[in-house]
Amino acid sequence: MRTPIGRVRAAGLVEGVSALILFFIAMPLKYLSGMPELGKEVVYWVGAVHGALFIGYALVTFVAWGQGAITSKLVGCAAVASVVPFGPFVVDVMLRRHDERIRAATAD
Repeated sequence: MRTPIGRVRAAGLVEGVSALILFFIAMPLKYLSGMPELGKEVVYWVGAVHGALFIGYALVTFVAWGQGAITSKLVGCAAVASVVPFGPFVVDVMLRRHDERIRAATAD
């Protein structure tokens, strides 16, 4: 959380978890549980939180890009990953490797 890359990673992980909660808990509750009214409420609120986290992830990613901490390729990967289940977790690995390369280059 202390670096721009760390903030992108944290925001991505939180956004990814919220997507999984929406897809695998809230939506099945609405469509499969026999309690559609409760499910509608849960999907509404979880969806709203997920939407806010999605916007936050995008903002943090663009700020890190603007600061030169991440490449355009990583921004594109983050954008695609943000709409794919488990995508932010894949991008997290890419961001961690990018951060490690940066740290190794500055350590020399």
